Amino acid sequence: MDLEARKTEFIREFLKLQSEEAIARLEKVLKKEKKLSGNKDIQPMTVQEFNNRIDQSMKDSSEGKLTDADDLIADIDKWS
Repeated sequence: MDLEARKTEFIREFLKLQSEEAIARLEKVLKKEKKLSGNKDIQPMTVQEFNNRIDQSMKDSSEGKLTDADDLIADIDKWS
């Protein structure tokens, strides 16, 4: 059985569940798995990359290329 067929079968079985406890346990497993699999793609920066980011941030700040936190929050509030 290929991955897509397995996922489809899992969803069908999940939809049949009537136990809140079983669903809560599966939600925990899913959250944990997402957290673990999401961290695989993250690579630490080198010191040089870190210093370059700092330099760029300082340059952006001196050139006024910043967004005020209140403006950002106002923009986010418009999303919904």
